[in-house]
Amino acid sequence: MIRPQPLMRFPVARFAIPASGEATAPAERRGVQRDRVRLLVARPGHLEHRRFDDIAELLDPGDLVVINTSATLPAAVDGRLDEGRAVPVHLSTVLDDGSWIVEVRHPGGHGPEPAARRGMVLALPGALSLSLDEAHPDASRAASRLWRATPDAPVDAYEYLLRHGRPIAYGHLSAGYPLADHQTVYARQPGSAEMVSAGRPFTKGLLVKLLAAGVTVAPLLLHTGVSSPETDEPPQPERFDVSDATARLVMSARSAGSRIVAVGTSVVRAIESAATGSGEVRAARGWTDLVLGPQRRARVVNGLVTGLHEPQASHLLLLDAVAGDALVDAAYGAAVKGGYLWHEFGDSMLFLP
Repeated sequence: MIRPQPLMRFPVARFAIPASGEATAPAERRGVQRDRVRLLVARPGHLEHRRFDDIAELLDPGDLVVINTSATLPAAVDGRLDEGRAVPVHLSTVLDDGSWIVEVRHPGGHGPEPAARRGMVLALPGALSLSLDEAHPDASRAASRLWRATPDAPVDAYEYLLRHGRPIAYGHLSAGYPLADHQTVYARQPGSAEMVSAGRPFTKGLLVKLLAAGVTVAPLLLHTGVSSPETDEPPQPERFDVSDATARLVMSARSAGSRIVAVGTSVVRAIESAATGSGEVRAARGWTDLVLGPQRRARVVNGLVTGLHEPQASHLLLLDAVAGDALVDAAYGAAVKGGYLWHEFGDSMLFLP
């Protein structure tokens, strides 16, 4: 069952992104190999500046690296309000009953469209109409960032987006880039509204290098929604699947005293959603509404590969839940001073608390 989450009260911003700190294009289009972006390694009392393809020598034989094999959908389409004005529409997820969860964006690219209201009908490409049925997740709200919506005809969302969609892109990007640029090399099951970007710097060769170093790699699945929450808005429920094989690998590594290194916040959320109160991980699938932070620390994950998140993103609380706020603050302070790049095509961090 998907339950609405209460508002989250974030602390004041702990850093500011430098003016030159935004990655405006994929690494390869900036002349940098995918696996050669910068990597800030954060251990208690020690910060180190490396390159991403050094990661195999930073982990130990027996460590388990867990990846998210969700593939990115071209989840943005051009919509038109009933008064005729064009607006971007982002498909966040499809619920079990076939309803779409969408975000109607302001055409200027700065947040949700304020004119979106319950009962509004959007015209989409392919002669499809989309009715905004109710605010999501709080149906009592008259205005909202996210909406539960119903297409006026039966349609497979995946096939529809392949024909009419494009990758979601925000204002920090210098141009629109093809869907292939928004995929990890191990993406398999389409379903994420936006790229699970922490894993983007991995290449097939680097994965082989990890395996040759005695590091195990295990997959799971979590389909991410749109990543543009309002201030104090918690993460939305997301569909996930942790297989029995991956659960057994996690428990085997844990019993051996090896690290469980999650590639991205989505992997942390999935593993911790499959964990019992004692930290036993079992096969699990469905929807997770787990919110990690000061009230719910990570029980299983003790290593994390991540991109750089914005100053008040809820992802920072998840990082705190894994690595502790002191180490996270130290790492972000070093990233600001060191000229690291933010966002989905930017640089990386490796937390080894």
